[in-house]
Amino acid sequence: QVRLAESGGGSVQAGGSLRLSCTIRFDRGDRYCLMWVRQAPGKDREAVGGMYDDDAHARVRGSLADRFFISYDQNALYLQMDSLKPEDSGTYYCAAGPMSRVGSTCGSADDGMLYWGKGTLVTISS
Repeated sequence: QVRLAESGGGSVQAGGSLRLSCTIRFDRGDRYCLMWVRQAPGKDREAVGGMYDDDAHARVRGSLADRFFISYDQNALYLQMDSLKPEDSGTYYCAAGPMSRVGSTCGSADDGMLYWGKGTLVTISS
């Protein structure tokens, strides 16, 4: 069982920054992939990026890699978002899945995610 809780969403103007946090409670026993996933209104869910909890670096979606940065420290996953654009608006979810389900797709696809937070809303105005 993994419990996730996001925070840090809000409304900012284009060009601004936000830092999202996800506090994580593990019932240890597996290695977990931790991801950020977003969904804009009327659009499909989209993987932002992620990492295994014992990795040093995260994988971030190519189109976002120059503006979005993911890190993990002491049972918290972070998403630093810079130079925000209106198209970055949406609900951002933190998710976790065990390595046995996720394998090498950690950060690039959310198919193996078993546990989800409730999401935090990000609104970017032009």
